[in-house]
Amino acid sequence: MDVQITDSFTKSLKRLMWHESGVYKFYALFRYDIAHFLKNIWRFRKELWSHAWWDYRFTLNMLERSLTIMEKGMSEKGMEVSESREPKVMKMRRALELLKNSREDNFIDRAEQELGELKLSEWQFELLENGNHKLIDDESEKDKKHNRKVYQRARQIEEKEWKELWKIVDKDLRGWWD
Repeated sequence: MDVQITDSFTKSLKRLMWHESGVYKFYALFRYDIAHFLKNIWRFRKELWSHAWWDYRFTLNMLERSLTIMEKGMSEKGMEVSESREPKVMKMRRALELLKNSREDNFIDRAEQELGELKLSEWQFELLENGNHKLIDDESEKDKKHNRKVYQRARQIEEKEWKELWKIVDKDLRGWWD
């Protein structure tokens, strides 16, 4: 077997050695890295503004923003063949939809669409002897039962979507880069 080293191979080796040198890394810091950092600050400005160490919403907002950027890039500029790219894009879109539902907390509205609207009555208070007020419960048992079903269904929808989101993140999205 005849093995030959071409000019393009040696140029590639020289480029690899150049990219590992300290001079190039210093150059790349100012040429690429700082600009990329500033661009990311702009991209994630809303999420960074609302960050609080104790609030898990920040993490979900960052995930949503990252997936939005990634989905747009893959669908518009992706270099993969469509057979492998499209399932990934579809999973990203589904994850974005689930994150949006969580952010908007629309589970009760969706349960009401399935089971009917909540039966809410006006709040009425009774004045007690000691000057405090007592809430009067004037809902019928039928209304209470219906409301309970709506709230339970909303919780079921939320749990189902939460599990689906983390299945997508754990198995589908992570698996692409492992």
